[in-house]
Amino acid sequence: MSDFNTSRWKDSAFAQQYRDNADVYIVERQRLFEIMRSFYRFFILDDKPKNVIDLGCGDGIITAELLSVDSSISATLVDGSEDMLNRAKDRLNNFSNMTYIQASFQDMLKADLVNRQFDLAVSSQAIHHLNLNEKKQFYSLIHTCLHSGGYFLNIDVTIAPTSDLEQWYMKLWQEWMDDKLMATGNTDATFDDIIQRYKSLSDNRPDSLDDQLAILRETGFVNVDCFYKYGIFTVFGGRK
Repeated sequence: MSDFNTSRWKDSAFAQQYRDNADVYIVERQRLFEIMRSFYRFFILDDKPKNVIDLGCGDGIITAELLSVDSSISATLVDGSEDMLNRAKDRLNNFSNMTYIQASFQDMLKADLVNRQFDLAVSSQAIHHLNLNEKKQFYSLIHTCLHSGGYFLNIDVTIAPTSDLEQWYMKLWQEWMDDKLMATGNTDATFDDIIQRYKSLSDNRPDSLDDQLAILRETGFVNVDCFYKYGIFTVFGGRK
């Protein structure tokens, strides 16, 4: 695992560029949010107050989407970037039950930084920065942070099981970005280098969906499945 403090996510300008273009970069981003909200309504929402942990929270968009379903949520937002946490605080300043922890996934694996259990652990576009062994450790940590019956939901990128599928998934991704720009009328922008940047950036260490589902089962999660997939972009998880 690369040190967060030496990664590009420490660079506020890089992080800002990502935030500004996330709906273009991330295939079906709004659909991913829709699936997450549906998951929460179906499996978690009831008349009892819920605790949620948002891992690699960025600017707080995931927690904000969940609060649109259940405004009574108490959320703990964790991110290694002070800038991201400040943006999350700005986004969520109308909600009182928010706790913010500045910590990387490395920090979380080294020390017990979260002293409570949760009904839902959620992460978006963050865990792929860990290698497979670190993912095993992190999924185990998430399992211990959940109440019995609690859920884990991960929105993230994965690698294809074969090279020809990987090539097609990259093409799907490029076609999505091209179509998105055309639909918005932003014909001056180009994202032809995004895929190469993604593949060459040492911070990105995606693993296959099958490997990660197997790890979740080995860790003790049940009802483990992929809930949505579009090329490399996936939603998967399970229940403790």
